[in-house]
Amino acid sequence: MKTGIIGLPQVGKTSLFQILTKAHPSGHAFANPREAHIGIAKVPDDRLDKLAALYHPKKLTHASVEYVDVGAIGQDALKETAYIGHLRQVDALAHVVRVFEDPAIPHVGEINPLRDIKNVEFDLMVSDLGQIEKRLERLEKDLKKMKTPDLEKEFELLKRAKAHLETEKPLREMEMVPEDKKRIRGFMFLSEKPIFYVLNIGESSDLGKQLEGAVARYQLTEIAARPNAAATAICGKVEAELAEMSDADAADFLSSYGLTESGLTRLIRTTYKLLGLISFFTAGEDECRAWTIPAHTRAQEAAGAIHSDLERHFIRAETIRWDQLLEAGSEANARAKGTLRLEGKDYIVQDGDVMHIRHSG
Repeated sequence: MKTGIIGLPQVGKTSLFQILTKAHPSGHAFANPREAHIGIAKVPDDRLDKLAALYHPKKLTHASVEYVDVGAIGQDALKETAYIGHLRQVDALAHVVRVFEDPAIPHVGEINPLRDIKNVEFDLMVSDLGQIEKRLERLEKDLKKMKTPDLEKEFELLKRAKAHLETEKPLREMEMVPEDKKRIRGFMFLSEKPIFYVLNIGESSDLGKQLEGAVARYQLTEIAARPNAAATAICGKVEAELAEMSDADAADFLSSYGLTESGLTRLIRTTYKLLGLISFFTAGEDECRAWTIPAHTRAQEAAGAIHSDLERHFIRAETIRWDQLLEAGSEANARAKGTLRLEGKDYIVQDGDVMHIRHSG
């Protein structure tokens, strides 16, 4: 699952990407503003860290999220085949919005995050509208030659999508049944992708309060509450400093601002949630590991995330909540207390489950 980092020029997109993925620019790596750069960010999870403290494993493996820095967005960029190709391939969008003041970094006009969000959203919708209109023209010709149920359904769905976009509402807000979503999946519409807005605010002495209240202060509460949307705030300057510190120094630095965790931690968690992902854990002396699955996944399918053989030869899943396991102190104690239970293949895995897969392989 990939999240594309987008935004207007000079908002801090590439800096955020580099901090998130610990990508250090070298030579001409980031010289081309239209080139996409891909990196991996570890998903912070104190539940997994606490399990590791119980088991003292040889290896600790967190879940991860893939980010793509696709460069500055705009109508001109969206006309470039390579650029729009990179954008279509991502599963969600992280729109970085400038709020910070810095005379050394140019900005066209006054800083207005709500205006910038609406402008970028409009460009995404225009791109989708152009794609839909071309396809409708082709469908009209095809339907004159031969009417088929599939073509007729696609034609009606795209007409509805066109009408929706013409009300200046993105496709992520259009009601669609699973069959509709499957039918238009191949178009990879930009305004259909889940989106979250990342407010890049300036440094201040009361940064904790500023970050907490940023979404409301800049009038993004309503936009962030819409379907498949979210918002969070970071301070890119502070995050860049944190990235160079040890864990202990970073904790002290955050505390001086009245913060308990970095903005990047919140951002990564928001990404995970927006993509509809959860984590389950496997825990033991060899390894404690978080496994990424879509929400509402059955136990047998979750076993396949570990290895396809486990899914194929699945019998049962020994399951316990992570906090119940910590409270019991060991699997043996949990089994004796009756909190370690056996679940069948149709059990819906919950976020934070610790599982041991029994199989016949």
